[in-house]
Amino acid sequence: MNNESLLNRILQSVFFRKAQGKAGRYAGNTTRLIELAKEVVQKLQTVGFKGNLAEFQNGVQLLIRMLRAYASGEYRAISWKSMVSVVAVLIYFVSPIDLIPDFLPVIGITDDVALVIWLIKTLGDETTKFSNWEKQEKTINIG
Repeated sequence: MNNESLLNRILQSVFFRKAQGKAGRYAGNTTRLIELAKEVVQKLQTVGFKGNLAEFQNGVQLLIRMLRAYASGEYRAISWKSMVSVVAVLIYFVSPIDLIPDFLPVIGITDDVALVIWLIKTLGDETTKFSNWEKQEKTINIG
């Protein structure tokens, strides 16, 4: 199965649709966003991604920082639709039961990896804008 067909199966799955259904409610609730960020961090630590998954891990960490900045009100220069997509992907990521259940060694995270990388590429300009904002904030806070 190639990456594109896997991605299409994920996006059309009942599991991702459930995550999308929850995402709108989460995106409007600061407490839920912060809890979701904590769950994502815990899963990253639990799974212990190694080797060539650096792009994936960096992508998840970027999404976590974006989520936290949005939840705190520090960063709102992202469209509502994009934020809901970020939240839906992170809800899917922390869910142990999805298209490919996470308890299956190695292959269990394949769908999570494909979905996160797809989202980072899809959001392209929005993630670049956020990264630039982050760098500027650090410069201002250090300077």
